[in-house]
Amino acid sequence: MFSARVIFLLLTLLTLPACGDNLFPSGEDKRPAVQPGTTGPAAGQKAPVFSVPDTSGNSVTLASALDSRKGIVLYFTMWCPICDSHMSNMRDKIPSFPDVGFYAVDYVSGTVTDAGISASANGFAGSFHVLADTSHLLLNNFQATMGTTVIIDSTGIIRMNEDYRDGSRLATVLAALP
Repeated sequence: MFSARVIFLLLTLLTLPACGDNLFPSGEDKRPAVQPGTTGPAAGQKAPVFSVPDTSGNSVTLASALDSRKGIVLYFTMWCPICDSHMSNMRDKIPSFPDVGFYAVDYVSGTVTDAGISASANGFAGSFHVLADTSHLLLNNFQATMGTTVIIDSTGIIRMNEDYRDGSRLATVLAALP
């Protein structure tokens, strides 16, 4: 009879061919090049316009968020411990960028009221402007998920759209905003 270890090894060996060339990734970015002037979620593209409610029920649009600012940051949160860590790290950077708007995008709470309760319960009600993305407009338009961080400059161009790491790239991109 085969032991569990042998069965595991055989199953692993049988599934490796399904990985294709991912066993030896090239490191090459195979995404299509961004076409200047197009609208989409990628860095270098124009940000998709949006209108979503904040936790007070006010409508926030791309234009209103960017009004008289160098740019905005959208951080997509699920209010989990990882998001808490990212947002705490980001909150420490907010005073260094007074001309940038910081928005937490709550796409999990389901209602504007619940998004406000989550923001308060997690201690972020005063430091971030919280958007209640109940229809997943922002989530879909920016192809985001938990921890996605998007920076949009004052002209509406996306300067960064990636998972939050340690905040150093965020600070670098924000410092370079015109």
